[in-house]
Amino acid sequence: MSFFAILVALLVEQARPMSHHGWWQRALQTWMQWIVRNLDAGEKTQAWLAWLVVTLLPSAWVLGIYWALMIWVGWPLAMLFSTLMLYLTLGFRQFSHHFTEIRDALDVGDETLARQLMSEWRHMDASRLPRSEILRLVIEESILAAHRHVFGVLAWYSILAALGLGPAGALFYRLSDMAAHGWPKFLEQHKLPVSEAACEASTHAWQVVDWFPARITALGFAVVGSFEEAIEGWRLESTDPGCTNESIILASTSGAMDVRLKPLESDEEIAAQSAPEFAHLRSVVGLVWRSVVMWMVLIALLTLARLLG
Repeated sequence: MSFFAILVALLVEQARPMSHHGWWQRALQTWMQWIVRNLDAGEKTQAWLAWLVVTLLPSAWVLGIYWALMIWVGWPLAMLFSTLMLYLTLGFRQFSHHFTEIRDALDVGDETLARQLMSEWRHMDASRLPRSEILRLVIEESILAAHRHVFGVLAWYSILAALGLGPAGALFYRLSDMAAHGWPKFLEQHKLPVSEAACEASTHAWQVVDWFPARITALGFAVVGSFEEAIEGWRLESTDPGCTNESIILASTSGAMDVRLKPLESDEEIAAQSAPEFAHLRSVVGLVWRSVVMWMVLIALLTLARLLG
């Protein structure tokens, strides 16, 4: 059942226009803002309480609907509900248009437009970035966005669905992501009275929530790319005291594509890799889609084994 829900959700998500998630994103953001205003008092205990309510309460509500459908209606409608939740939580279109616009600008040599688009995407000053740095940032941001909006959602959905928890994992992961990356932006832009304690709690929680999915994504890129180089990059990155989930993904991607995604340092392994070039943007697309296909095949085999067993 998981395989068919994922397949239909991916196909429908690709077929719909870019703005189809707008109302859903606004609803989740409104929910998160309301909780912060009412539960975030600036202290550590209240910050963690706000995060737990933001992520677990909607996930429990979705789980309750799924179980009710399974018990009183039947699995076909429960699968349809799971497909709907996957469709709402997946997000290829959340980042692919940024990638495409910057790629097209670089393709015609309009680096000024590419810098402007990068500034809008990354919320940074990219007006003086050289072409190679724009390419590096496009690759980096695209890979991390693909992980957060696709592979991480699929990982949490698949694991919890296998335990009989339906689509609750997909929504839990999406809300954790939105809190970790949204609350600090609200604090920086003063659009919401969110405290530093809430931002720290959501960031720490995100590192735990994303620990396993990040390594699943890194492994997928290694399998469909240059395996030995990806694993070696992963190994070297894991020895760094500042290693994070995102750095693991980028290290694996760097090895899988043989492209440098870090500034030049004394590390010979990094210096030996190719500088980002325009052709690497096509490689990014291929790497992501090969990984999607690989995981879909694996999930299909596991679903078939479960049905036959």
